[in-house]
Amino acid sequence: MAKTEMEEVTENTLRKGGILTKLYFDMQSPEDTDLQALLADLINNKLLKSAGVVYCSGSIEETIKVNDVYSSAATVTTLFSDIGALINAVFNFAPAGLEIIKPENELVIKTSQLQSVMLSLSEISVDYSKYILERVLKKDEYDKVLTDLKAREDLGKRLINKSKEEKKE
Repeated sequence: MAKTEMEEVTENTLRKGGILTKLYFDMQSPEDTDLQALLADLINNKLLKSAGVVYCSGSIEETIKVNDVYSSAATVTTLFSDIGALINAVFNFAPAGLEIIKPENELVIKTSQLQSVMLSLSEISVDYSKYILERVLKKDEYDKVLTDLKAREDLGKRLINKSKEEKKE
């Protein structure tokens, strides 16, 4: 039996370290908002266009009303190019649930990929911290925190470059 183009893309991506998942999203609103359209926008215009997302497909449930709250949910099968892309999507879109479909047993991560993932996590953490701090601190306090974060970023870049140079020797 011939493989479909989607099956071939999936197999090729998995061989290169890809991850096939099911992501579960839900949305609620106290008002009769078009939650299905909001979920479709999240999937088609945000998740699908994220770096490292090879494809995604799924379904969105009908909106229901439970205890004065409207609710809808989506199940989205998503193929990511690597673990970093999956982690970024989870941080950025906060699915209600996640199921890893493939690989089934174990995932081998190269040291360079792990380093990249850890740096991305650090960057995301800093971005969220900045977002929160700019809403809590006074301007002069916030400017001081930004200066400190910039110094930390510069130090991190220098350490990475030093590590790369040492590995060349």
